Amino acid sequence: MSAVNSLVPARFLTIIAHLVIVITIFWSRENNIKACLPLDFTQEQYDNEDKKLVVALAVTLGLFAIELAGFFSGVSMFNCSQGLLSLAVHCSASISLSFFVFEKWECWTYWVIFAVCSVLPAFVEILLFVAVFGLKKKPL
Repeated sequence: MSAVNSLVPARFLTIIAHLVIVITIFWSRENNIKACLPLDFTQEQYDNEDKKLVVALAVTLGLFAIELAGFFSGVSMFNCSQGLLSLAVHCSASISLSFFVFEKWECWTYWVIFAVCSVLPAFVEILLFVAVFGLKKKPL
């Protein structure tokens, strides 16, 4: 099996692992929200942090839709550069978000993980969409 063909299933599995962890955080975000707040927090503070985390998780799910659309449409399925980038960042995100859940990291760390591990591959995926469909170029 060539390196490109072995990247495809590995990339798919890491994207799905990242997606599962994001959905898990979405369902059980109460402990992480409490970790972001002082010991004597008000309901307003809790609601504010909850809203921020829900927005971040919702945007993450939207970026997953973009990346999976590019993957399943074939635009980036066999692109080695996008495959390696996606594999690396989603694997890193899966590990980091596991620590985020189990160690109850503060909420601002989610934004760092989000910026590097969700925005970056989705942005590259959008660029590939533009190159393939807008400029009618063959994927690399």
